[in-house]
Amino acid sequence: MKFAICNETFQDWPFDRAFAFARECGYTGLEMAPFTMALDARDITPAMRAEVGRQAQAAGLEIIGLHWLLAKTKGYYLTTPDEGVRRTTTEYLKELARLCRDLGGKVMVLGSPLQRNILPGVTREEAMKYAADVLSGAMPLMEELGVTLAVEPLGPADGNFLNTAAEGVALCEMVGSPSCRLHLDCKAMSSEEIPIPDLLRRFRREMVHFHANDPNLRGPGMGELDFKPIFEALGEIDYRGWVSVEVFDYEPGPERLAKESFDNMNKVLQEIAG
Repeated sequence: MKFAICNETFQDWPFDRAFAFARECGYTGLEMAPFTMALDARDITPAMRAEVGRQAQAAGLEIIGLHWLLAKTKGYYLTTPDEGVRRTTTEYLKELARLCRDLGGKVMVLGSPLQRNILPGVTREEAMKYAADVLSGAMPLMEELGVTLAVEPLGPADGNFLNTAAEGVALCEMVGSPSCRLHLDCKAMSSEEIPIPDLLRRFRREMVHFHANDPNLRGPGMGELDFKPIFEALGEIDYRGWVSVEVFDYEPGPERLAKESFDNMNKVLQEIAG
């Protein structure tokens, strides 16, 4: 099983320090939030992209892709009836795909609930059509670049659109591209009626990426969620993608969040191995 960590976990640490510590903990992959490089991806110059890639390589890490795609941006929205905004959002997703490619990544996790919540007067069916329209426009370039958009369902506490894995799959089917697939996240899945291991089994063919975290917003093993049956299910379905740690409560500090998360996951694997 391959373990990665999201780079914003390290808050204001310089990239070289953060990357080196992540590798020291045992991670081999790194998932980048674009806003940690610049608030607008178009401001991340070729030289900056090359330098981030160089720093990751120097630390012995592979940049696996991007997440928080639209965080801290303005003017982009997935489910708006405004066709102009949808076209602008499509074009920005294309720029993010280029950024992902330039960093050596292959997956872009689309969460960003504030840029997709269903607006007043828009039905859920209309919101799905609008979102599919935005994503479909980016697919030809993503297919060309070898980058996959991973649609992330989020629980109702985070937003009102794509609250279940089944809805995420429905959107992917509407887009109809091999470069649009499903991302699953433990915190989000914990809000569903179906147990997480069963969701993993049910959507094994659609899932391309996976986030490990706890409903308490901290890392795996730092809360009440039992990761043993989750990792057993990942093994059962022969999941070969990345298990990436994403946290939202930074109070414990980068060192503890990164190290305890990795150690807790490794301990679960050792228990499963017997």
